[in-house]
Amino acid sequence: MNKKISSIAGVTLVELLIGIVISMIMMAAMFTSYQAVNNSYSQVIDRAKISQTGRNIVGMIVKDIRLAGFRYFDDTSKSPTNYVPILITKAKGSGCDKIDIMYSDKRVKPATKPKVYIYTTYKITYECKQSNILDKKTKKKISAFAIYKSKSKWDGSDWESPTNSTDDLVYKDEMIVDYVQDFILFPIDDKGKIINPTPTTLANSNKIKVIDILLSVRSQNIFYKNNKSKTIYSLDKTNKNFNDKFLREQIVVSAHTRNMGLQ
Repeated sequence: MNKKISSIAGVTLVELLIGIVISMIMMAAMFTSYQAVNNSYSQVIDRAKISQTGRNIVGMIVKDIRLAGFRYFDDTSKSPTNYVPILITKAKGSGCDKIDIMYSDKRVKPATKPKVYIYTTYKITYECKQSNILDKKTKKKISAFAIYKSKSKWDGSDWESPTNSTDDLVYKDEMIVDYVQDFILFPIDDKGKIINPTPTTLANSNKIKVIDILLSVRSQNIFYKNNKSKTIYSLDKTNKNFNDKFLREQIVVSAHTRNMGLQ
């Protein structure tokens, strides 16, 4: 005998569609939340990376500036022509200066007993060049600088080219940081005043007691959704105002010249 089925268990098409829509709404909400958290995390990482990079570079420069003018008391080697322990070349039309730092070092001459020392004068150079990174949209070089570091050696008559040198301490144009907005250097005398014009002789260079360094580095990628009004503060009060979407880290440090004036 056939039984009459009074009810059928199951899900109707309408209920199924409603379930799919609710699931899609929940997934969209979860994705939006994830994207917001991920973007926030990326911004925190970018901010930390910019800050750490800027401080590492400034720390390196400060360490080298402290070497400027160093010379051993028993060093009788010939000094370079126009020897200037710190030579700052101010940028023209941009915020990226150049600095040459000279100091003396010594090594033990191989196979000598008793030990015989070889004294050498080195020159460290920090200089800016236009960044070679291309903007993905415009295919043109970005509006930023890269700082390069070089080290050359005085051979008694001229600065030895790194390509011809057997000294493993000599090198040329090693990029140490990119995405640089400003690299500004100010020589300060014992009265705390900016020396202007910058010294170009040994006597005037020895008056430098402090080098004020301003380094401004920008983020690699766009940081803000909309243009933000920003001000780059300069040590000589020539501030710059502009709008863009990049994050910038500005670091100001004073490097004391410990060996200047001891020659």
